[in-house]
Amino acid sequence: MTDLPRLFGADYSVYVRIVRLVLAEKGVACERVPVDVFAEEGLPPGYLARHPFGRIPAFEHDGFRLYETGAITRYVDEAFDGPALQPVDPRRRARMNQLIGIADAYAYPALVWGVYVERVEKPARGGIADEAAVDAALATARLCIGALAEVMGDGPWLAGAALSLADLHVAPMIDYFVKAPEGAALLGDVPALADWWSRLAGRPSMTLRAG
Repeated sequence: MTDLPRLFGADYSVYVRIVRLVLAEKGVACERVPVDVFAEEGLPPGYLARHPFGRIPAFEHDGFRLYETGAITRYVDEAFDGPALQPVDPRRRARMNQLIGIADAYAYPALVWGVYVERVEKPARGGIADEAAVDAALATARLCIGALAEVMGDGPWLAGAALSLADLHVAPMIDYFVKAPEGAALLGDVPALADWWSRLAGRPSMTLRAG
């Protein structure tokens, strides 16, 4: 396999950034192809052939096309050289998958859309935050942060002693969340997770910030 992988998406996307982080940690260069799902003109011609649901990211490597972030990141980890990002131990790997599931199902809607978008992004565009939505999202966020910390246990990474796909999956969500004052305060109330975030935020891959 010799072709440079291609990543389709936009810098603002949490899920595009997850793939970028995994590629960076593996030391894999990629060609980035801009796709803005919110563009007034709509999706680029032919994009639905790559992702029939019209979402981002999509991925291609040596003619192999893939969508869904979890599938992409597992493929990158297994198809390329570099440090392994999935635990070998089945229980640790199950914990990694559990953490990714928590992030997708519960943390992403609350931390990103419910807190960051309402508290930070919407006012930056001249809008007014929906305080009821923020309050509801913060309640879920507290539950999510507590669940992540509980599953993490003694760490120092979310799935145990080594950095894994779980850390890189959760990271962009936390990065948006802590831009809101309430998010930063809530994370600070959970020392184990705050320490984890300090370790992760200092990694070179995390300089690949959302645009």
